Amino acid sequence: MNVTDNKKTQDLAANLPYERVTTFFGYSILLFAVSLSIFQIWQGISSTISATYFRPIHLCWVLVLIFLHFPLISNRRNKFYLVGRTIDVILCLLVVFAGYRMSVFDYNDINYLFYGLQAADMFAGGVLIALLMEGCRRTVGWVMVFIALAFLSYSMFGDLLPSAVSIKAYTLQELIQFQIFSANGVFGSALGIAATTVFIFVLFGAFLEVTGAGKFFIDLAFAIAGKYRGGPAKAAVLASAGLGSISGSAIANTVTTGSITIPMMKKLGYKPEQAAGIEAAASTGGQIMPPIMGAGAFVMAQFTGVPYSDIMFASIAPAILYFFCTLLYVHLMACKLNLQAVSKTEAVIAVMKHGAHHLIPLVLITALLMMAYSPLLVGVAGCAAILVVASTRKHSRIGFKKFFEGMKNGALLALPISAACGAAGIIVGVVGQTGIGLQFTQFVMDFSGGYMIIALGLISIVALILGMGLPVTAAYIVLAVMAVPMLTDFGLPILTAHLIVFWLSQTSNVTPPIALAAFAGAGVANANPMKSSVEAFKLAGGLFVIPIMMAYTNLVNPGEGVVALFISVAQTLAIIVAIAITIEGYLFNSLSKLERLASAVAIPLLLLNFYNTGIIGGLIIVAIAALQWRSHNKK
Repeated sequence: MNVTDNKKTQDLAANLPYERVTTFFGYSILLFAVSLSIFQIWQGISSTISATYFRPIHLCWVLVLIFLHFPLISNRRNKFYLVGRTIDVILCLLVVFAGYRMSVFDYNDINYLFYGLQAADMFAGGVLIALLMEGCRRTVGWVMVFIALAFLSYSMFGDLLPSAVSIKAYTLQELIQFQIFSANGVFGSALGIAATTVFIFVLFGAFLEVTGAGKFFIDLAFAIAGKYRGGPAKAAVLASAGLGSISGSAIANTVTTGSITIPMMKKLGYKPEQAAGIEAAASTGGQIMPPIMGAGAFVMAQFTGVPYSDIMFASIAPAILYFFCTLLYVHLMACKLNLQAVSKTEAVIAVMKHGAHHLIPLVLITALLMMAYSPLLVGVAGCAAILVVASTRKHSRIGFKKFFEGMKNGALLALPISAACGAAGIIVGVVGQTGIGLQFTQFVMDFSGGYMIIALGLISIVALILGMGLPVTAAYIVLAVMAVPMLTDFGLPILTAHLIVFWLSQTSNVTPPIALAAFAGAGVANANPMKSSVEAFKLAGGLFVIPIMMAYTNLVNPGEGVVALFISVAQTLAIIVAIAITIEGYLFNSLSKLERLASAVAIPLLLLNFYNTGIIGGLIIVAIAALQWRSHNKK
């Protein structure tokens, strides 16, 4: 044996323990993930376990998976890798212990309210909070951890603060009782909806992916829009509208869909920053697009008590307006750059012939949601429909390997959502326990001087700051608890207030300086991240305009009648067009300085509509469009 062979043998022997550890954890992750998906489906169908015990089981299962799938030390070359993996196993065992104490705890015996918790339960509760913070750190980052710890600290040491924000301090035992051994903290409604409906719809999205439905939606979007000017960019918007709603993550959708659409946009002539911005804005819009609307809309249904079908119906017009806004910018960019259509695209009928069966599960869940069936049962039915429909065609039929891959991916994709919702439950619990939400409401009301437009601006700033470090669903939960009471004090209906907050919680994906989806798109496009975020911010302008129109018009209040809805849509359309042509300086042709100034003047007239000035603003936009059209036809 030569020296080289001897060295290879030594390296193989040295790496053998690491390979065995990696293989062991790989199989463990597969087993725990698939088992979790099976358990969730079984619970969704049977509802055998009460929420009091089901939520702790779900969270503990999720935490075990997090410690297995997101190792403390991920680099296998690190000399402390095996030590890190040993710590991960110990954390899993602590989770199991905490879960066991939760499962045997007798909530009917109220002695613990008078005499306190047993030492084992105190330890289990404290450990579970600590492990939840570590799980959040591994999945969604430090910011969520810092915010949750800040609220916990406020609950324990709030009596040391100035009188304006001072509260009665709670002991560690009172805190653990409230946060762990009640339905008001970690195991509140936020985790409840994440553990049921959200998980099932994440699994639904995973099954769509493994059966090839995701590729079908992208192909269909290109077949519909690819033949028009700026076609790949328009196709990216359409594809992301559908897939973003299902995936529940703007960042994930930007990376997956963008890997196909961004190179095509660049090849057509869009700048890399423009391509990244277009994909980020479109993917962000997927979270507000019915029927699924990511995960936040299911949380909204839980918070408001409004049927999901009503939320979905009220969201249709705003979602269409948002994508109109994005498509308008895409079209104006293509016209300014003089981009041509793609020379050859696949026919729509050919794409539909190949994959139209993938639409059946989406049609089914939409119909069932509109018929007010339980979203949880609708999600289970959707998962079953995907598998049945896919089996009818040879090219989409999946075997056991793909099936288990979908089950595993669904569970792993749900980990950050459940961890974030558990931590968000801590924040919601502290707000309810201390009354800080009322103080926040009073502060914003006083600072805004009673003007709702100023209050909306303040909420937008808070949403942006929260969103820089929190997942969208968690940011919405925190913002809803703090800001919705204030908006209802202004006289807004509860659903309108929640939809405004829900939309504003999406803004961090596309707003500089930390535009998470835009940065992800910049990585795919090899573009400047900050310039990409500026482009995304511009393209996603509807996220800021449309919530204002929700507050001041009947855009999400169909009960006022078709005429009121039509006027609201027309006013919002005029604002979107006015902002777009002012920024781009282009409609059918380049705008003159006077036309651009006139469109800029029309924006506040339409937006604020004092003394019905919106009519004047609308007439200005119509006049500019007529002049532009006339000039264009003369060429």
